[in-house]
Amino acid sequence: MDSIRYHELPAFFQGAAEIFAEKKEELCEMDAKMGDGDLGLTMEKGFGALPRLIRENGEDGNIGKTLMKAGMKMSGLVPSTMGTLMASGIMEGAKVLGGKAEMGPKEFSEFLDGFARGIERRGKCRPGDRTLLDAMDAAAKKALEASKDGADMVTVIHAAVEGARAGAAATKDMLPKFGKAAVFSARAKGIPDQGAVAGQYLLEGMERYFLS
Repeated sequence: MDSIRYHELPAFFQGAAEIFAEKKEELCEMDAKMGDGDLGLTMEKGFGALPRLIRENGEDGNIGKTLMKAGMKMSGLVPSTMGTLMASGIMEGAKVLGGKAEMGPKEFSEFLDGFARGIERRGKCRPGDRTLLDAMDAAAKKALEASKDGADMVTVIHAAVEGARAGAAATKDMLPKFGKAAVFSARAKGIPDQGAVAGQYLLEGMERYFLS
């Protein structure tokens, strides 16, 4: 399997739905220490619905337009800050895919890069600001590097997961600059950013498609 075809999209994102259902309480507990305590609920609701939204808003043979429409619907479903950032990432990544019918290693790595740029623009943040972007940007960079070296799809997604894990871990040494977390910045030292951890789990959820 070296590509994700249009009709496989719901199954591809099902892993993300499953992992956020499993990690809901953990993410809520992390978020309660630095924010509103609803991160796990947001992730479960948004990504739990994404496979269905893809099926309901599919444009036959057009991955980009399908993900764009599903991302827009997801944004309305979870209108919180994190929900908006995740949906913005999906939509920006969808633009990169255009009218393609499948994602190979190159297209997937470009989707992840678009995802990261969407978060960066919508959140007005940069790598190093201790946000979701730290995990997604690191994932995209590792995926792009692997795809340029001619890696297959499995290798590219493994590289993205490793990048996301490293990016999330690096936030332990960063101070938060945004939202309620910035008020409690002293509590952040030595603890990974909860948004970055959510980004890590997103990539790990996608990876499940290739492990099943």
